[in-house]
Amino acid sequence: MTNMQKMEWALKIGVAGEFTGHGLLAIGKKADWVSWMMRFTHLSHDTAATLIFLVGVTDLIVALIVLVKPINWILLWATFWGFWTALIRPLMGVGWLDFIERFANWGAPLALYYFYKINKK
Repeated sequence: MTNMQKMEWALKIGVAGEFTGHGLLAIGKKADWVSWMMRFTHLSHDTAATLIFLVGVTDLIVALIVLVKPINWILLWATFWGFWTALIRPLMGVGWLDFIERFANWGAPLALYYFYKINKK
């Protein structure tokens, strides 16, 4: 395996791991996330929980695509979604350090996007 392939797999595993972990937590309807969804959207608890569940399923699909055959627009979506879900924490009053701590959530998919862009895959 070349160094480029090792770099590619390190990024793919990092992105897939993040989206798998978050996806499974969302499928489990993590209480904080349901609460944030309710506050942000003014939805009922049941609707917010269902939406969080659907977000979790989507995250697992993103993780699978990244591992099997990354697609540029999926990587850009993962970048946006990773940034947004990091940013929601200070917007909900959790604190800016929680946002900073999650820079890899959007930085890794962005790095993988540029890895493919540079290497014309």
